[in-house]
Amino acid sequence: MIDNDFISEVKSGERFEFGKNWESFLNSLTDERIQVAKESLKELIQIEDLTGKTFLDIGCGSGLFSLAARKLNANVHSIDFDPTSVKCARFLNEKFNNNGDNWKIEQGSALDTEYIKNLPKFDIVYSWGVLHHTGNMLLALDNAAIPIKEDGILFVSIYDDLGQVSRTWLKIKKLYNSSYIGKSLVIAFFYPYYVIRNLLEDLVKFKNPYKRYKEHKKQRGMSMVHDWKDWIGGLPFEVATTDYIIDFYVKRGFSLKKLKPNRGGCNEFVFKKSDPQQ
Repeated sequence: MIDNDFISEVKSGERFEFGKNWESFLNSLTDERIQVAKESLKELIQIEDLTGKTFLDIGCGSGLFSLAARKLNANVHSIDFDPTSVKCARFLNEKFNNNGDNWKIEQGSALDTEYIKNLPKFDIVYSWGVLHHTGNMLLALDNAAIPIKEDGILFVSIYDDLGQVSRTWLKIKKLYNSSYIGKSLVIAFFYPYYVIRNLLEDLVKFKNPYKRYKEHKKQRGMSMVHDWKDWIGGLPFEVATTDYIIDFYVKRGFSLKKLKPNRGGCNEFVFKKSDPQQ
């Protein structure tokens, strides 16, 4: 059923194929990128070792951060709506984890409330840049709070609400996904735009332009070009202010432990679920 829904949404121009982008990214995956992702995860959740911890990755994408959690000794459960993303995670499990039973991977939707309710409870629920791409962000945010143990950690990152700028980007993303011509037009404009903009910024600051691309991997181990493609094509697309997300989860019994704002990008939040008996 999920496969049919996914294919239908892609064909109708309602959904970007995130999984195909991340499958391409895996061709550039190195031990260095994996280490950067591992260190990034440790810094975000402020835990050095996840031995004995359970980790749910909602919208695992390339599978890189599920792998990072495994490298930190967590028992990992990865889900994604996109069948190619599921394939990516299974590839990483086979290559780096010997298909270990301490890493479960399956296709599942953050919008399927019954499915989420039937999952076990986890010490850490992680969802980076995913819930705003589901088509119903509020339901996805709500469901992400379900499979967490008392005193467990919830990490989410959500696109910042930039008002009219965000609404303009929604139109661009719809054009990208509308047809091959739409996709070509958006790429033909934005790829050169990003390259020229970055080049000018670096020259003005007397920086090596090549260094920007080489060092982008230090940001979560990702690839700049794949991040560009994810950004310009990423549909569905919703946004929220930091205050909105904080208020949303505080009302559901969570306390904010860490906020990493990123104006124009994804704001990152770490929440802790409060014990109702305390």
